[in-house]
Amino acid sequence: MRSFPSAYDRPAPVLSRRELLRASGLGLGSLALAYMMHCDALAAETSHAAASAMPLSADLLPKPSHFQPSAKAVIMLMQNGGPSQMELFDPKPELNRRDGQTHDVKVETFQKGSEANKLMRCPFTFHRRGKCGMELSEVIPALGSVADELCLVRSMFSEHLNHTEALVLMNTGKIFPGRPALGSWISYGLGSENQNLPAYIVLRDPEGYNTSGNMLWQNGWLPALYRGTEVSSKGTPVLDLHPAAPISARAARENLDFLARLNEEHRQQHTDENELEARIRNYELAARMQLSAGELLDLSQESAATKRLYGLDNPVTNGYGLRCLMARRLIESGVRFVQVFPPVKPSFQPWDAHSNVKTENEQIAAKTDLPSAALIQDLKNRGLLESTIVIWTGEFGRLPVSQNGHGRDHNRNAFSLLLSGGGFRPGHVHGATDDVGYRSVERRVSVQDLHATILHQLGIDHTRLSFPLNGRDETLTDAGVTKAGVIGDLLATPLHLRAKA
Repeated sequence: MRSFPSAYDRPAPVLSRRELLRASGLGLGSLALAYMMHCDALAAETSHAAASAMPLSADLLPKPSHFQPSAKAVIMLMQNGGPSQMELFDPKPELNRRDGQTHDVKVETFQKGSEANKLMRCPFTFHRRGKCGMELSEVIPALGSVADELCLVRSMFSEHLNHTEALVLMNTGKIFPGRPALGSWISYGLGSENQNLPAYIVLRDPEGYNTSGNMLWQNGWLPALYRGTEVSSKGTPVLDLHPAAPISARAARENLDFLARLNEEHRQQHTDENELEARIRNYELAARMQLSAGELLDLSQESAATKRLYGLDNPVTNGYGLRCLMARRLIESGVRFVQVFPPVKPSFQPWDAHSNVKTENEQIAAKTDLPSAALIQDLKNRGLLESTIVIWTGEFGRLPVSQNGHGRDHNRNAFSLLLSGGGFRPGHVHGATDDVGYRSVERRVSVQDLHATILHQLGIDHTRLSFPLNGRDETLTDAGVTKAGVIGDLLATPLHLRAKA
């Protein structure tokens, strides 16, 4: 048998200075420099070379949908922590009546304090809101004011009790990290209507990250172009776009020419690899953002009335309101998917009401309720709501039994979420939980069903939006395994009528 030397036996290759520069990361900034200096000819040449080497799908150009869409963009208000359905969206008279009694079903528990299995009443009053008469809690009065624009799903369920796994599930369709996020799939499938901005933008609290951090907006095995891009609502919107130390125009030009030559040589020698092309596209996009992001996110252009609508005049609502207003501006400018995260103070998972469901829900609702409703109202006023899907959701719900007397533990078996715009049925309540809110029992909706329905409203068949990986066509909903389906009852236009149209 012929033997081959191992990697440890072979002498290390000796690189020339030219080869070292070519193999290093120095070439990655060429496209950004080209746009900064408005070198149109070079930018066009480099972009053409990149386009010839990249897969046709690896760009942000607008792409046709599978069928006529009802919506073209999504804003996801990710309410990290597990908002309590019984305190916000799902009134339970039987739970209130049986306060303090032992639940006849032993519930799943995650942390200590719920072992007694004692039912606990809701501390809030519910009111019928809007013409539709939707019952919503007194702790979210602003969302109640737009009840006629809401599609309330009371029969959601998750697959895991832990924050990270449930958050990853809500954002990627599986509890395992490493898969592309919903926003990445949508960007991959539809591209963007604005080539000067990323298709998928993330607006988090500038003070820090919520649970699981940027794990929730990864591109997974999709090209890096489809990863969520963080844009700050404080200070410079996009970090590291501008050079730290300015150089002369002549030096920048010489650097640009040199780096472009290295890039072209690399392409010619590695025509079957697209990593460099993907990075060049990212830097090209970053350079275009230098010219547009600052102006786009300059909120001085907004009226005083609009700023008040979002609560920018109140320090309690200012931070979250600013991100919601930025989300509207981004969608208005052609961005495909915007994800807004809640405040990180006093907790990085602010809806996680383990200690006291009354005070903890009051605290976070005070910060997020008004801006959430303002976003929906503002989109409607501007004629954007019908083409924009707004999702208000956490990762799971809470138990009907108490934790240490005043709080509630995690519950994967039932939670509620809100959908608005984008062809979803306004003023509608879908599904139901049992008498105490522990388990979804009527017209249950899985996370994969939700994803399939959102894609459907964007004109995408969730079984056909796929990416080849290791001999398997991967999909967001893992079609064929999870048996996910579009929930027609959530839609303003029934499926059979939509099909005929």
